[in-house]
Amino acid sequence: MHKVIKIRKGLDIWLKGEVELKEPRIYSPTLFAVEPTRFRMMNPRLLVQEGDTVQCGTPVVQNKFNELMFLTSPVSGIVKRVVRGDKRKLLSIEIEHDNKNNYIDFGKETPDSTSREAIIDKLLRSGIWPLLRQRPYAVIASPTDTPRDIFISAFNSAPLAANTDAFVAQHKDVFKAGIDVLKMLTTGAIHLGLHVRKNDESIYSGIGNIEIHHFDGPHPSGNIGVQIHRISPINKGEVVWYLYPQDVVAIGQLFVAGKREIRRLVTFAGSELKQPAMIEMLAEASVSGLLTDNLTQDNVRIISGDVLTGTSIGKDGFLGFYDQMISVIPEGDHYEFLGWALPGFKKHSMSHAFFSWLTPKKKYRLHTNFNGGERAFVVTNQYDKVFPFDIYPVHLLKAILVNDIDLMEKLGIYEVAEEDFALCEYVCTSKIESQEIVRNGIDTMIKEMS
Repeated sequence: MHKVIKIRKGLDIWLKGEVELKEPRIYSPTLFAVEPTRFRMMNPRLLVQEGDTVQCGTPVVQNKFNELMFLTSPVSGIVKRVVRGDKRKLLSIEIEHDNKNNYIDFGKETPDSTSREAIIDKLLRSGIWPLLRQRPYAVIASPTDTPRDIFISAFNSAPLAANTDAFVAQHKDVFKAGIDVLKMLTTGAIHLGLHVRKNDESIYSGIGNIEIHHFDGPHPSGNIGVQIHRISPINKGEVVWYLYPQDVVAIGQLFVAGKREIRRLVTFAGSELKQPAMIEMLAEASVSGLLTDNLTQDNVRIISGDVLTGTSIGKDGFLGFYDQMISVIPEGDHYEFLGWALPGFKKHSMSHAFFSWLTPKKKYRLHTNFNGGERAFVVTNQYDKVFPFDIYPVHLLKAILVNDIDLMEKLGIYEVAEEDFALCEYVCTSKIESQEIVRNGIDTMIKEMS
């Protein structure tokens, strides 16, 4: 009997609009966008202009912090528009797909037939490298580092997330090739986290070079930070890398087929959709075609990612480079008179503030309204109930707010990222934006420790 790591602190939020695990729908839009703002530690240099012709894998952005690192075009076609913001900040490069699927050939090869340096060079040139992220700091991994270990979480425990084992099963040989590539990049272990009830372990059997760990419990059991913390915590000076199974498939595809292709099995879900579905599509694709005649109302928030940590993208937005979910929920731009005094049968609450606590498995149609403004940040045990780290979350947040570097180190800043505080933010009666505070703290550590 395998050992199961039980996550007891956390919270499952049951929302309406779940998808049924059926055959995925293939979605092939004509518009894609490379968005440098989605990448931490990326100072972009534009390499193309409007009207330029590109192939899949053509470099469109170079990282000034590391000039060997590129963001590349997800498809072949024409650069339709370069979008800039305040002070000419580069926001996105929109590419119109020509449906010709012309790829730059990066060469087919097996990992054991080449060197670690050649593998890194290939990942950098193809634009696949940013799939590899590191802890501490949750930024793109540095190609000059050798990670202590590599971690892969094979399940997403966030609200509305669906199982995507079918994608790995469909590309098992390519997934195995990706694992072989990763093994060349670390002297340590590759840890794969599975949920005892949500994953089919047989899909991952027979794949060498991985250590399988079994988890059980509510969200955030699927968060990579939680899994690292429970399997092998990070100490000061150590670096680990992490990614997800669909990322591993993209890495394997680069070596098996010699092309840059980041294909996603996307959970398209939410209470405001007429037909939630599983969608197979390329990363960085426009989502507007998925929304046509599929919304129950117009006043909605479109989120690339899950409802706790995702990015609002609007109806004309694009699937994020890292994201494997699109969530659609009501916009919370209305005022509810005396809402705090009502029984609240339709409002989800972890506490007993509303009578909804009597139906813990009920599914809710939740909107984005804060239901109040920011209040005094007092020490309570609210965060402790949903934060499964051996860390004092309130104390860490306050250390960040006062910019105490030494205290931030002692309280565990190296082990966490903003997503690990998403539930703390959700249950907080003080309305503290914990995720933003954590990211500011991480940015401070990067600046001070570089």
